[in-house]
Amino acid sequence: MNNQTTIEKMKQMRLGSMAEAHYTNTQSNINMELTPDEYLAMLIDREWENRQNNKIRNLIKNARFRYPATIRDIDYSANRKLDKNMFQRLAMLDFITRHENVIITGATGTGKSYLAQALGHQACMMLIKTLYFNTAQLMDDLKLARLEGSYTKALLTIEKADLLILDDFGLAAFDSQMRQALMEIVERKYDRSSIIISSQVPVSGWHQLIGEGTIADAILDRIVHSSHRIQLEGESLRKNKLK
Repeated sequence: MNNQTTIEKMKQMRLGSMAEAHYTNTQSNINMELTPDEYLAMLIDREWENRQNNKIRNLIKNARFRYPATIRDIDYSANRKLDKNMFQRLAMLDFITRHENVIITGATGTGKSYLAQALGHQACMMLIKTLYFNTAQLMDDLKLARLEGSYTKALLTIEKADLLILDDFGLAAFDSQMRQALMEIVERKYDRSSIIISSQVPVSGWHQLIGEGTIADAILDRIVHSSHRIQLEGESLRKNKLK
């Protein structure tokens, strides 16, 4: 058997990790004590692990998070009343399976965006398609998409994500186009996938923020219904770091 020919065939079949593992083993004579079945399983495991890692990297890249945030780096000691038990249950991501939402509110600098993106990063690690947006920027992008004729395509991309993160929700009041876009997004996501919203504005102020009572009622009914809420308190974490 010509090992080099076998390795080249593996590469042509896009089994790069398997080819690399086989080449290393044949050059150093390691794992030669394995049975044929065990050796084949080892090669397949190597290829499978590499492909999973590539999927995770692509999901994180395509999510377009603002900065890296992970569950393991969350600070529970800060005086912001973050319930560690509740958040770690959310990090198990069952809320996504149940198509529920998460609402994170609190003053600026209390870590809302970090928590939202940490949940998003965890979702990517579990091969869940995630999209992150600054809400105001998303609305501007959708306005431009209307002019360019790509609005429906943009909404379809959002619809296909299993988890949508809307960060800095409500920093500016909604105009009619923003309101309509939000309604269409929420309608497409409702009871099919999950939304995480972070906002400085308490939920009680969202109705006025969105405007147009009937549309606001419809949006809030779909977002707030069956949502998990995190209300952060205390001073800015960034401010505390400067002390």
